[in-house]
Amino acid sequence: MSVDDDGGTDDFLAERSRMTAEPDGDPDSDETECSPEGDLGGNAVGSGRDGRRSESQPDESQSGETPLEASPPHVGAGLLDEDMGPSSAMAHLYRGELHRMKLWRERLDRTTNWGVVVIAALLTWAFTSPNNPHYIILVGVATLSVFLVIESRRYRGYDIWRTRVRTIQENVWAYGLDPEGGLADEEWRERLGDDYRSPTLKITAEEAIAHRLRRVYLPLFAILLAAWLIRTTAFSSDPWPAAAAIGMVPGTVVLLTVGAFYVAAIGIACRPRTWHAKGELRSEDLRKRR
Repeated sequence: MSVDDDGGTDDFLAERSRMTAEPDGDPDSDETECSPEGDLGGNAVGSGRDGRRSESQPDESQSGETPLEASPPHVGAGLLDEDMGPSSAMAHLYRGELHRMKLWRERLDRTTNWGVVVIAALLTWAFTSPNNPHYIILVGVATLSVFLVIESRRYRGYDIWRTRVRTIQENVWAYGLDPEGGLADEEWRERLGDDYRSPTLKITAEEAIAHRLRRVYLPLFAILLAAWLIRTTAFSSDPWPAAAAIGMVPGTVVLLTVGAFYVAAIGIACRPRTWHAKGELRSEDLRKRR
């Protein structure tokens, strides 16, 4: 082959030898640029340039092995360490149950406020004039009894959420803060799981009424009783118990009915029983720890 005047043959041979010396997998070449499929699939799992999975790398989806470790038997373990485990989900669960318990607590207070306002209005009207009938105070007793029944039903619902909150506090947060104290209930996971699957009322209606009587309603009933006795004695010209009469009903019958009601209320509130309400503060639980 002859060499022309421009030296084209020499340039051709030099270019050919340069291309032969360059490696096949030059990172600057266009052929080795990662495609979107390669970024998402091939390079992530060790695939070649044609996007197929490399045979030298095991397929985790086919091996049946999961990279996640088994959850610890006690979710409270390591709660305050760097490895939080499932504590974030438990924190959200606890916050939700605490908010729900707060709402039901407010419903209980609202019923009590209604009762206080009603009896204050009735007592004010009953003592405004001697001509006003005394039995308006007994109407207040009946109204307060209705509020007591409503509040006891709300208390049974409130106890559901408070039971869950106390279970998490005793077995997660207390255990995470002080693991040496142990768990309050070794089977708390099963109990809490069953409660989430099928929520049920934890206390009876009679126990709920007893709780509300001891906390709020017995003092309110005592105020109404004292006001009724004063109204039928000091503010009445008729002898007692005739002054307690309501229309054709003799005063003795009215007195016995009122007495039976108060004896029943005191009996329900104070009789010995096994309390099932979770975390309820009672007098024996308020003693200071020494």
